[in-house]
Amino acid sequence: MIRLRNLGKRYGDNVVLQGVDLDAAPGEFVVILGQSGAGKSTMLRCINGLVQPDGGQLEVDGLDTANCRDLRLLRRHVAMIFQHHHVVPRLSVLKNVLTGRLGSLPTWSSVLQLFRGDDIALAMECLERVGLAHKAHERTDALSGGQMQRVGIARALAQRPKVILADEPVASLDPHTSRRVLQYLRDACRELGITVLCNLHQVEYAREFGDRIVGLAHGRVLFDCWPEELAEADLQQLYGSSPAPAVPAGSPPVLAPITFEMST
Repeated sequence: MIRLRNLGKRYGDNVVLQGVDLDAAPGEFVVILGQSGAGKSTMLRCINGLVQPDGGQLEVDGLDTANCRDLRLLRRHVAMIFQHHHVVPRLSVLKNVLTGRLGSLPTWSSVLQLFRGDDIALAMECLERVGLAHKAHERTDALSGGQMQRVGIARALAQRPKVILADEPVASLDPHTSRRVLQYLRDACRELGITVLCNLHQVEYAREFGDRIVGLAHGRVLFDCWPEELAEADLQQLYGSSPAPAVPAGSPPVLAPITFEMST
């Protein structure tokens, strides 16, 4: 589904990515660990076309995204979830989710924000899956931070993407809400066959939710392993003498799995 080969990116003399190789299969939840400045965000932005790589090969479901000139086509394949929600506060929750359908509409419909009945039904279905259908007609700025992030997940699901890229999606959330958000992402990955690349700082969350864990430092992949294989030596190599970021003690356990059934 995702295939990176020798991916490189630099800004002047600052080399951000150097020779990154990475594969992710359909329906796989891959966690990217690394310190700030490791190149995690730049890698995701290369995949979704926000940043143009300087070299290497980059494919999503066979589409050469490094040289894709049709960004609307790319954005239909790849959805993005950001750290700071990126919702429109004055719009309703439903309209925020419907913006995930804009890439699939004719240009005139996108400009006028005229949505079909099946788009509205899909948006409501996605809100139901993240437990926010009852908030559909409320202004988004009336929600909590965790609820706003769930709106972001619903918006991403409304795109019907093949890939979701999540850039530190729980960095500003408390442990209980963080686990809830990550559970929605993991269940969408498993039940809908969506590939998820998720940048995280918390090692415990990586072990708990990731199918695979990739360590990135100074723009290079240091390790690529199963969660049970992640060793303290790997973390020492990744974080150096600094302790690996941890979830606060006493965090509640992961919630029971949620089942998704996406209609087509």
